[in-house]
Amino acid sequence: MPVLFSGWEVVDDGASLPAEKLGGSQIPRKGRVYIMYHGTTVDNARHIITEGFLQSPGGMLGKGVYVSRDINKAAVYPRHHPSTDRVVLELRVRPGRVKRIANDNDLQFDWHANRYNTAWVPANCGLSAAPAGMEEDCVFNPRRVMVVGIANAPDDVVQSELQQLVDSMMPGAGDGAAVKCSLCKRKTQHGAQHINQQCWKCGKNICILATKHFCP
Repeated sequence: MPVLFSGWEVVDDGASLPAEKLGGSQIPRKGRVYIMYHGTTVDNARHIITEGFLQSPGGMLGKGVYVSRDINKAAVYPRHHPSTDRVVLELRVRPGRVKRIANDNDLQFDWHANRYNTAWVPANCGLSAAPAGMEEDCVFNPRRVMVVGIANAPDDVVQSELQQLVDSMMPGAGDGAAVKCSLCKRKTQHGAQHINQQCWKCGKNICILATKHFCP
């Protein structure tokens, strides 16, 4: 028996949502996007901005990208490097399904095998591996983490250079004469017009890149 189809809707994975800030003990919610930070060297910052994050092979919470809501936590990394070689990246993080790690028996290294996207150590939770009591997160999939700015840099020259690099990598950068499609209201790439056509059922003129369409 044929199935009649008369519309579609794209479900947002959170990548386009505004990012929120959380306190060290606030519980993150699935489907939300949060501002977090990552400390690294100047050279590594350039590589991360242009190529994206890679998983750390190990650490307090196993494999993943280590980030924190606490900029002061990120600012002391990497350890054993002078302040003149430290950069704090500002991030948009989609943590997905989060496992709270508050004691030494809480799937500290096995959270991803149990279908969690992120492991979260709350501030001052008493975990023996985090004696300083500072909040930390480990995101298994690097594609859930995006650099959006430079929160701290050794000097204004490095700050400006890295921020320009971030801006050049942002979606839509370099689109030139990009304009909004009159039907779907989304920005075109490099000024190329979207393809418009009539819906086969209702006859309405629609853009094929629209996120949703329902026949009246």
